[in-house]
Amino acid sequence: MAMEVEEMEKARIRKRPRLGWDVAPSRPEAQRALVTSRRSSPPKRDDDHEGHYVFNLGENLTPRYKILSKMGEGTFGRVLECWDRQNREYVAIKVVRSIRKYRDAAMIEVDVLEHLAKNDKGTSHFVQIRNWFDYRNHICIIWGTNSGMTMKMLGMVQRGSSDETHFRCLPKSSAIKLIDFGSTAFDNQNHSSIVSTRHYRAPEIILGLGWSYPCDLWSVGCILIELCTGEALFQTHENLEHLAMMERVLGPLPEHMIRRANRGAEKYFRRGSRLNWPEGAVSRESIRAVRKLDRLKNIVSRYVESSRYSLADMLEGLLKYDPSERLTARQALNHPFFRYPN
Repeated sequence: MAMEVEEMEKARIRKRPRLGWDVAPSRPEAQRALVTSRRSSPPKRDDDHEGHYVFNLGENLTPRYKILSKMGEGTFGRVLECWDRQNREYVAIKVVRSIRKYRDAAMIEVDVLEHLAKNDKGTSHFVQIRNWFDYRNHICIIWGTNSGMTMKMLGMVQRGSSDETHFRCLPKSSAIKLIDFGSTAFDNQNHSSIVSTRHYRAPEIILGLGWSYPCDLWSVGCILIELCTGEALFQTHENLEHLAMMERVLGPLPEHMIRRANRGAEKYFRRGSRLNWPEGAVSRESIRAVRKLDRLKNIVSRYVESSRYSLADMLEGLLKYDPSERLTARQALNHPFFRYPN
């Protein structure tokens, strides 16, 4: 579609009859007006109530980029597939919400991506930033669509024991890259007390114990399970329910972590040592959501045949409650699951 539009923009229109005094312009005026109109930005609109950029497909994001489709949406903003008229290629542009905290985080993300690109040795598995710009109070970050932004998903339909139909999305390819550095922080910068997307948030963050590199390994463990099952492991939006789900899958939280929990997290426990569950549940639906979860080994066995024992062992190492006991990235890569695949 974009190629056809581009060719239409290049098409020359019929010239009006020349008069004797007429000096032919370098380009027909009508064509110039047509191209200028098609390449101009749309009238400025208000953002939606969440600060997202409002757009229509086929419009321009600056005169250079034509919006073709919406590729995804997250907490920080939306990712649009666009046609880059200057380089004649498809690109993915992350358009960040026009809210101060997200703009600030986006600029940190840009710094991190530029730092990673500068030190890349050609074997990285993360997206390569092309450029960035500020458009109508939205930070826009550009990647090539061949950078892993468009991971194709394979839909699989399963039938449960009660004849219910469930739809799962699984990756078609293992050629997956890290694509989102929205909550990234440099080690020497201030650490916000809350980090990571809810579903992948480590227990030390919820308990207010501080965080560092091990919280990313917890997130990796959650993501690996999701790639196996097609669903997020901890589908929750509330801290107590989240902790209850963790205990359902991984067993009780360590007492030494509970004792060190900050004042904001104390309310999740009874007598300082036991999770206030199900007494503290906000609804019956919440209790049912926790109850339907299974132990980690059983989840892995249900979806994985070969290497399931070594995979379960590695996931248990990545999902250790105590961050000091959690596998490091190097230890995970050296795990038998990767070294001796069945």
